[in-house]
Amino acid sequence: KLDKKELQKAKEKDILFIKLYPKGATTGSENGVSEILNTKILEILEIAQELGLILSIHGESNGFVLEREAEFHVVFAELAETFPRLKIIFEHLSDRRSIAVVEKYDNLYATLTLHHISLSLEDVIGGALNPHCFCKPILKTPKDKDALLQIALSAHKKFSFGSDSAPHLQSNKENAKGAAGIFTAPILLPALATLFETHKSLENLENFISGNAQKIYGIRATDKQVKLIKKPMTIPQVIEGIVPLYAGKTLAWSFG
Repeated sequence: KLDKKELQKAKEKDILFIKLYPKGATTGSENGVSEILNTKILEILEIAQELGLILSIHGESNGFVLEREAEFHVVFAELAETFPRLKIIFEHLSDRRSIAVVEKYDNLYATLTLHHISLSLEDVIGGALNPHCFCKPILKTPKDKDALLQIALSAHKKFSFGSDSAPHLQSNKENAKGAAGIFTAPILLPALATLFETHKSLENLENFISGNAQKIYGIRATDKQVKLIKKPMTIPQVIEGIVPLYAGKTLAWSFG
């Protein structure tokens, strides 16, 4: 049971976030919240605001698949206005119409994934069906992809990187189950470096990946570093039974 006592315990243990999943919106959300703006949820969010916790939301309705994110805008607006001191994270934003919503509210921020800034629905169903590019929120149009890419390349201060990497077994992606999620974890940083360099924005990569997040979440920088070098890296076709994004392709950057 989530109540004030549990939230206080979380705060004392240096937990920064609470996560809200709308029921049925994504993988594993079968037991999610069916009514976001009910009294109980609003009471919890009032406590979270007072404790200085951060609210992360997978922002989708249960409507038509390409409109689910846009339909959820009214919820983000209501929460941002009701709890102006509560930082709210619009997780893995995928629709270009959502950019204006994030920019409108001082306490609303968003994360962007590698796949949503580099792929579109064309990569899923433009030729033969590619289940390894099927995810939730679903990839949108090329215009959406291009708009989100520009936000990332400019390291817009209200947006930061979020991986949303989902390691579903190849068998679960290719059979009738068709699990939603894209496996990106092993190749994220070299792929982002390659993408940013291609668009002549390599100088903004560090802020997009970590600098913006440190400011948004109030996290102090550490001495830990990840080294990337300009050396080709070929991505395996399969990694421990899981097909990664860009399987078989060669990136311009690799880990040092």
